[in-house]
Amino acid sequence: GVADVESGVLATASTPYRIASVTKPLAAVVAMRLVEEGVVDLDRKMSGYSEWEDFCVAFSQQPSIFAQGLVCDPAEQPLRHLLSHTAIGAPGTGFSYNPVLYSWASRPLMAGAGRSFSGLVDEYVFQPAGMDRSARIYRDLPLPEDLARALAPPHRMREDGKMQPAPYLKPQGDGAAGGVVSTVLDLVRFDIALDRGELISKESRTAMMAPNHSKDGAELPYGLGWFLEDYKGHRLVWHSGWWEKAYSALYLKVPDQGLTFLVLANSEGVWWGNPLDRAEVRKSDFARLFLGAFLGR
Repeated sequence: GVADVESGVLATASTPYRIASVTKPLAAVVAMRLVEEGVVDLDRKMSGYSEWEDFCVAFSQQPSIFAQGLVCDPAEQPLRHLLSHTAIGAPGTGFSYNPVLYSWASRPLMAGAGRSFSGLVDEYVFQPAGMDRSARIYRDLPLPEDLARALAPPHRMREDGKMQPAPYLKPQGDGAAGGVVSTVLDLVRFDIALDRGELISKESRTAMMAPNHSKDGAELPYGLGWFLEDYKGHRLVWHSGWWEKAYSALYLKVPDQGLTFLVLANSEGVWWGNPLDRAEVRKSDFARLFLGAFLGR
């Protein structure tokens, strides 16, 4: 395809895109590294973070779908719940995907490490994985000029089915839920480094990709930074990315087969509308083609 319909510039494996929520696996690596270093405890209650209660109360009163059912009891809510999307309702009782709370989790990580979240991603992910065509971007951190020039601009589909340029996205905060620009090849480098144990220990990687359980013992479809589901006897580990009328992405792993599938787009073309309370990557047309080709239909 093309990276820009107006100029006709072709998309390549080195074209940088906003990867949206595919940032979450990278952020989870940062969290696990800080756990390994003993500066962060995922089970520490949010009562230990002075800003949490004020944020939670203010956010819970907003009309956002991600605020519905949020219970602001910092004595019962550990950091792990924010990173595993188990913070809605009675803490730890069920799964409800919540990018707002996941994004806020960057604050305890920054507090524990004493560094900016973007600095942590650079130190613990980009540099050791050799991701030299990747960068963080937020309100106070613009893209390097070379990446900004090469970035695939966002597009949206018109009513007649043709693509047209979309408005550029407003900058956000230094959160854990998004804010990464990367390429397919750089994400491959991340994937290889993760599997080789070069970013976090293999024990931490296993813990990150293990399902959480509700308080009644039910297995939930998310670990730390990864959706989880089964397909024909194989465990699928994946994350999607979606920025409305702008970008979409899919990062899908089949660990027991050593397979990884990556798709980045500067449109909504990869997004399939996964529900907030389930993992259904099999409903993605791209995932179905991949799984059918490698694991059988």
